[in-house]
Amino acid sequence: MKLAAEEMDRPGEPRRGGLLNILKNVAWLMGGKGFGAICSIAYLAILSRSLGLKDFGHFSLIFATGLALVALASFQTWQTVVKFGAEPSRRRDWRSFGRLVWLCGAIDVSGAAVGTLVAFVVYYGFGGALSLNPEFIDMAFWFNVALLWSRMTTPNGIVRVLDRFDLGTYVEAVVPAGRLLASLLIILLGPTVGRFLFAWAFFDLLTGLLYWIVAWRLVPKALNRETFGHFRETLTANSDVPKFFGITYASSTLDAIYKQGPVLVVGLLLGTSAAGLYRLADQLGQGIGKLSGMLTRAIFPEFAVAHTTQAIDLFRRLVRQVTLIAALGGVGVTLVAIFLGEPLLTLIGGDAYTAGAVILIPLAVAASFELASVAYEPMLYSTGHAQYPLVIRLIAVAVLGVGIFFLLPMGPIGVGIAVACGMAVSWVLMSAIVLRVMRSLVLAEKAA
Repeated sequence: MKLAAEEMDRPGEPRRGGLLNILKNVAWLMGGKGFGAICSIAYLAILSRSLGLKDFGHFSLIFATGLALVALASFQTWQTVVKFGAEPSRRRDWRSFGRLVWLCGAIDVSGAAVGTLVAFVVYYGFGGALSLNPEFIDMAFWFNVALLWSRMTTPNGIVRVLDRFDLGTYVEAVVPAGRLLASLLIILLGPTVGRFLFAWAFFDLLTGLLYWIVAWRLVPKALNRETFGHFRETLTANSDVPKFFGITYASSTLDAIYKQGPVLVVGLLLGTSAAGLYRLADQLGQGIGKLSGMLTRAIFPEFAVAHTTQAIDLFRRLVRQVTLIAALGGVGVTLVAIFLGEPLLTLIGGDAYTAGAVILIPLAVAASFELASVAYEPMLYSTGHAQYPLVIRLIAVAVLGVGIFFLLPMGPIGVGIAVACGMAVSWVLMSAIVLRVMRSLVLAEKAA
């Protein structure tokens, strides 16, 4: 991918402000996600139909375990790059920016190494507890290793803080396109769990490599030997980085437990077939959750800049505008899930998955609550209140655990209802906290 010299200078260009810039970035992300959604529906249909309910359940458990391990081993360094790199990148202080990036990259590598060890213990020590076929253990381990090393988020943060969402869209399109092409080839060769896992891992690794290449081409002055190392100096200059790392790590881990834990619980206690049924419904429900994540990636860089360059009234209006748009979107996707959930599941997975329609409804409600609160976490992070999302996520996980304990006799739908209850509690608490923080910011500005 060749970037012209003038394109590399774009990081220093003045930003388009506020909501307009967020919508521009969302448009880029939605263009990529729209393409990805079409591809994912196609390859998900091939995957679920060709493997059958039980093998699709095995695939789902391996994939969910992999995502959980990625969250446990990842420090979401992209958020640190955005929060602490916004100011040096705006000033074109590539030396400071590069040192921050190398610090985040080193933490990414350390996390992936530790995650590999954890994956070894999980699969070779507790593979039976996951109800996995013993012949899947080796391939599951290596698949998880590939996910751990491909999903480092430091280069993603570089692309986002430099406002190059267009390049990120092109890179991320590799995964859905590659998976779809691989699925068609696997159908010709003969569908197996191992072949699908290999294809998924290959394109994840390729995307991770491309992200690093794009990041280096954007800021070669930052990513060089002169800026490598100096970790102690970087931490001294950014004394809040360790605290921010710890909070975002714990928060992302709880988020992974919330999103992947129910699939693992269903597989562990209700069997792999039930896990496959739940997973397909969850895939559609989490499609809404992915929209939330997409909006967060577009919102956080803009909030990080807006909080330092705009008056509090303008910042508050920006938060309010984004929240209103997201809430309306949440209502819309819930209605789609209610009225079109069963036809979609039948179209994608076939008649064996039709029963998942009742599971999809509470999962879509949960994802809609997540979408409605999409502006809250970036707002709290950008204003130095990252501890609140962590506490609220902890409460939501506790509600989820209690809900699963009491509702599990209902089967997978009971787990789905527990997920919706936890997310509803999270939305209520997050709304109250954001309102309180915003009021305190207004009062602080008036006092100044």
